[in-house]
Amino acid sequence: MHQPDYIEIVKHAWREFDDRHEIKGVYDVSAYVSTNQVYKISFYKREPVFAKLSDYGKYDDFREDHIIINNLANNLEAPYQAFLAQSLVKKNELFIYRYHHEHGSAWVVFYNPIQTKLKLPRRLDEKLIRKLGRELARFHQACTNICNQLPNASKTVVTDIHKLMKSVNNNEMKMCPEHKSMVLKHCDIFLENADKVNYITDFEVIPVFIDWNIGNFSIDTNGKFFSRWDYDWFRMSSRVMDFYFFSRVCSDVGDRTVFSYLVDPLMEDRFIMFLKEYHRIFPLTEPEVRLIKEAYRFFILNYVIKDGPYFFRKNYSHKLAKEAYDIYLPAIETNYDVDKILRALKI
Repeated sequence: MHQPDYIEIVKHAWREFDDRHEIKGVYDVSAYVSTNQVYKISFYKREPVFAKLSDYGKYDDFREDHIIINNLANNLEAPYQAFLAQSLVKKNELFIYRYHHEHGSAWVVFYNPIQTKLKLPRRLDEKLIRKLGRELARFHQACTNICNQLPNASKTVVTDIHKLMKSVNNNEMKMCPEHKSMVLKHCDIFLENADKVNYITDFEVIPVFIDWNIGNFSIDTNGKFFSRWDYDWFRMSSRVMDFYFFSRVCSDVGDRTVFSYLVDPLMEDRFIMFLKEYHRIFPLTEPEVRLIKEAYRFFILNYVIKDGPYFFRKNYSHKLAKEAYDIYLPAIETNYDVDKILRALKI
């Protein structure tokens, strides 16, 4: 298939946004883990901006997410009022350039540069783990305080699981009969367990970013959140959706170049320490703790199996999909013990 010229698309997007400022250069600064592209644009007579280009999924979903994020960025209370990188707006409306051609579609959103401070170390000490637990709790409180001011989201974890089941049943995804059966079984388990804790009726829905890799945010010298960028997996959902990636951040093995999505970090004492500090600031309920397991299951089903072939670059998506079938999904019932967390939090 013909590969679109992404840099030309970005230039076209900028000319539509503001053709008064001549582009000096466009530089690819992508992380090369996902298929999304990130570019730095320099100009002769204005400060640089960043462009994010995505060519997978649906334009309407991309637009909806970024409108919600921009509203969130503009409404968060102190000390998070400048935490999120803000998208550029044109005539009071979030600007998103939509490219369509016979060879494919893509959409571009622009961001002003955001200041960064300290990147988390690859392996955290216990003091920093505790600080992060308290800090995520405070950030979740701030998101909860303004969630009613945000636009409604059209998708939920339940609708996404139903969408996956439909795709599998209609043979729209390439998988062998054994894997098809496994995915449908875990979708049924997710829906059943979400229903047991009354997810749809009883859980508060707040903005969650899910992907808290240490390359996606920075902290200050006191361990407080300073800046956050990269919103690939943003959604409106339960706050426990953010926990799995923080369990990986806290993990004893630390951050690794070659990564996997094992369930085991959720059971580490270091993550329990993180949760205890979180619970002190913003207490969790028993149904929320029970949903942590299902949030992990959803992550594997939705982001690794359903979206993985489109989101991750090929070498990552093949590896992660194989591990999902061979390791991740089977280990959910054998390696995860919710009672350990409930006891630790005295719930």
